[in-house]
Amino acid sequence: MAKIIINQDRCKGCLLCVNFCPKGLIKKSVKLNKQGLNFVEHDLSGECIGCMQCAVICPDCCIQVYEE
Repeated sequence: MAKIIINQDRCKGCLLCVNFCPKGLIKKSVKLNKQGLNFVEHDLSGECIGCMQCAVICPDCCIQVYEE
């Protein structure tokens, strides 16, 4: 199982990671970050496989994936 860490203050909400996650575990938040943008958050309802597609596609390097 892997763990996803998202730097919410750097996220601009482009949603690329949402579209690229094969398990659908990243979603747009209704909350706003310091920039006033809706960031993305890890949906804990499923199990991350650690493919790192979200981290690779993120243009602002806001996502880190760790194997547990």
